[in-house]
Amino acid sequence: MEAEANRPADWKHFDDFAAGIATNRLPVTNALAGRNFRVALKNGRNIGLFFTSGDKVEWSEGSEAGSDWYEAILVAPDVFFINMTLATRPNEDEAFVVNVKTCRVLSVRERVRETAEAPGEPRVAQVYMPGLLGDGGVPPGGIEPAPTRDLIGLTSHYEYSPQHVYEHVYLSSERYAWQNLVGVQRGHGDVDLATTYKFDDNQYVFGFREFIIPVASIFFYSFDDMRSTGKFLGVTSQGAIENKPAGAFIRTKSRTTYEAGKEPV
Repeated sequence: MEAEANRPADWKHFDDFAAGIATNRLPVTNALAGRNFRVALKNGRNIGLFFTSGDKVEWSEGSEAGSDWYEAILVAPDVFFINMTLATRPNEDEAFVVNVKTCRVLSVRERVRETAEAPGEPRVAQVYMPGLLGDGGVPPGGIEPAPTRDLIGLTSHYEYSPQHVYEHVYLSSERYAWQNLVGVQRGHGDVDLATTYKFDDNQYVFGFREFIIPVASIFFYSFDDMRSTGKFLGVTSQGAIENKPAGAFIRTKSRTTYEAGKEPV
């Protein structure tokens, strides 16, 4: 059983709030089946992905290779959110946001750390890394994915299902606040670590890492369609590590503006 010293007695577990949180998620697609991707990340990682079916991918990276589960969701025109798990490393997963037209890529690698590995930090760590699709022979289009301050000051509501409605307030480049308006966590809220990348115009990749329970998320926001599509990686009440889908309708509510010299970090 999970035993977090700073966990309030009535605080819900990952599996409590995750049930049904994919109700409003966009559907999975088989569109990548039979395709090969070569991904070159800016940190030097070179990854081969061969999608042998709608949910199996053969991957290679250096001397390592494997065949694992994946899912792909078309989250915007030409843009896929690819969620992968790794059978040989069950405490890790990786998501790729890929624009097959501009050849822009953003990887988010996650790992559930041991409790004593990083005291005082969230259990789930994330590494964000932009890159390119292909061998570099075709110049990329669009913009390079990069950290952004665009969402700072925004308050939005996310309806994952009729029983899952959350409010997000984007406080700074490092933190956001959340509270549950409808659902099993109603009345609960916190401020957690967060990262936001701009992927393209009106497209963002947002992730957070919770302090109280061992869970993190990655979401693709399309403000053209007002949809949020993503997943959670976390530890359940029984101590199992699980990768869970999620998705929501976005409703923006307000935006705070800041005077020059008094902006958040």
